[in-house]
Amino acid sequence: MINQLEKQIGDYRQWREQIAAAIADYRDWLDLAGASDALQDLRLYDMAESVKHDRLVLAFVAEFARGKTETINALFFSDYKTRLLPCDAGRTTMCPTEIFWDANEEPYVKLLPIETRKNDDSIALLKRTPAAWTKLRLDTSSADAMQQAFHALVQQKEVSLDEARALGLWDDQDVMMVQSMQSKGKVDVPLWRHALINFPHPLLKSGLVILDTPGLNTLGTEPELTINIIPSAHAVIFLLATDTGVTKSDMTIWTSFIRDRTSRKLAVLNKIDILWDDLKSPQEVQEMIQSQIESTARQLSIPAGDVFAISAQKALLARVRGDAALLAKSGIDKLEQTLAQNVIAGKHAILRGTILAETGNMVKSSRKTFQQRVAASRAQLAELNALRGKNRDVVQKLLDKVSADRRVYEESIRTYTQSNQKVTQMGEVLMQQLSINRLDQMLDASREEIGDSWTTHGLNRSMKRLILQTTELAEGITRQGLEIKQLGDELYQLFHTRHGFEARTPPRLDMTGFHQSMQALVRTTDEFCDDPLNVVTEKHFLIRKFFFSLVAQARAVFEVAHHDVNLWLKGLLAPLKLQIAEHKTQLDKRTEALMNVHENLDSLQKSIAEVETQYATLQSQSAALDQILLKLMKASQTGAVAPEAAIAATEGPDLGMAPLLA
Repeated sequence: MINQLEKQIGDYRQWREQIAAAIADYRDWLDLAGASDALQDLRLYDMAESVKHDRLVLAFVAEFARGKTETINALFFSDYKTRLLPCDAGRTTMCPTEIFWDANEEPYVKLLPIETRKNDDSIALLKRTPAAWTKLRLDTSSADAMQQAFHALVQQKEVSLDEARALGLWDDQDVMMVQSMQSKGKVDVPLWRHALINFPHPLLKSGLVILDTPGLNTLGTEPELTINIIPSAHAVIFLLATDTGVTKSDMTIWTSFIRDRTSRKLAVLNKIDILWDDLKSPQEVQEMIQSQIESTARQLSIPAGDVFAISAQKALLARVRGDAALLAKSGIDKLEQTLAQNVIAGKHAILRGTILAETGNMVKSSRKTFQQRVAASRAQLAELNALRGKNRDVVQKLLDKVSADRRVYEESIRTYTQSNQKVTQMGEVLMQQLSINRLDQMLDASREEIGDSWTTHGLNRSMKRLILQTTELAEGITRQGLEIKQLGDELYQLFHTRHGFEARTPPRLDMTGFHQSMQALVRTTDEFCDDPLNVVTEKHFLIRKFFFSLVAQARAVFEVAHHDVNLWLKGLLAPLKLQIAEHKTQLDKRTEALMNVHENLDSLQKSIAEVETQYATLQSQSAALDQILLKLMKASQTGAVAPEAAIAATEGPDLGMAPLLA
């Protein structure tokens, strides 16, 4: 039984494959046309790979006993006709769990020991440290074997008070912990800190990643979850229980970890089957459910259309039994429909826009280069045809003109070389400011600002200082970027004026994203430090963890900025370099043809035939490029403009080329 969610994710995978194929065709075309550039080829390869392996992350967040894991079973794993992930009473996921598919490795369950909390290494870093994990093989041919392997997710162990404190898991406000310590002298803690499941499910193969997070206690003690992992999800599904409504701990999770941390969030009221009453009419039951939905929407301050009422247990049972009526009554279809139509479609639109913005611009640039080639070839053909019946003096005059053009070109090249060297030097200085070494210096200063006390006050003060430094850094880089851009503007204008190159204005270096990302870390810090519980209690362990999570996030922001600025620098003069190379090639061809004719007027017809062949080849290559652009735009179109019209709108006249789409 293929539901709409499965179909949409499958369609999304096929669409990504179409985009990747179009990019591969473009790379092949560049190679065959002799227009390949190493930097551009590498970038196209990276884009094709990122499209093929793009992932859609759905994070499921809830307090304990809300039916979160059962919902995951019902949505994604009902084909196994059993409850695959453990979610019996008192047996629910104890550690954050990521479920995905990596074809480069065998199916497995990897478990990160809880003891790794004693050091300052982030989960992201530990993911790159295989020796830190306990690995279990996953026998996907047996549902029983998989259930047994997944049982590890619920494992706990008893530890002393000192050990619980060393792990940062003791909370003297937790009534159950206090009672356990009083009665047994020990407390239960999860055996594992984090779990990774590599599982060859069709939806996971299509790029879906499921993040299953435990309750409030885990969210509160793993800042990396709340700072990075959950906010990076493409949608957060927040589970509530119909029988409890929105509890105080539910509201804490919502306000602290979801409400302002992600743009796409859905609330799911689970266990609506407790409202099913044979003594009430279906309409009365539906009115009760709708009342619960509206009440939940008001409490969370979200549209009622983003609240869904389901029974995950009945949905799973219905799919195991093939009971269509029970499945419809469970309400899960509506949730699946929204995930399919809104969340996946939204991710689709983001990726589509990125591909159109970058790959489309590359293809358009190639078209313009070929227009230049065709125009030059046609002009050369006209020049040679005009020599029919002429003497050597006429040919010599044309050679003199070409020589004059070459002298002007060589003078322009000297200017270009000098300016390009200056751009390179300024770019190196600019890139050094975004180096990890520079960030480490700022982070060391922030760490010294906190000192040894690890208080919320020290944390807040140090982060404010860090953001002030990065703000000044962004402003300085922006100013340097404008200076570099001005040099680029002058070069483009020089070649436009002297040689008729396309008039271009390279884009400005925009550091807005870098600045906003760093500012977001300040807001996250403010929220953490303003939390009354964190202000009142000197949670040294938690504050250290929070700080190092911020450090990991700051590193990621710097890496993105470093990558983006590097691309901007490399792309600043790239179109001009292509036009210069093309111009030199055409000058050389024109000179060679005229010299051959000057030496032997009888070779004129041969030269004309050669140029005619070149002209026909260029037209054929242009037509092939247009088909690639059409394929790319058909796969990437928004539906607002027909692909043919979009191609026609990408640039001006075709300089006499054959009809593009004939």
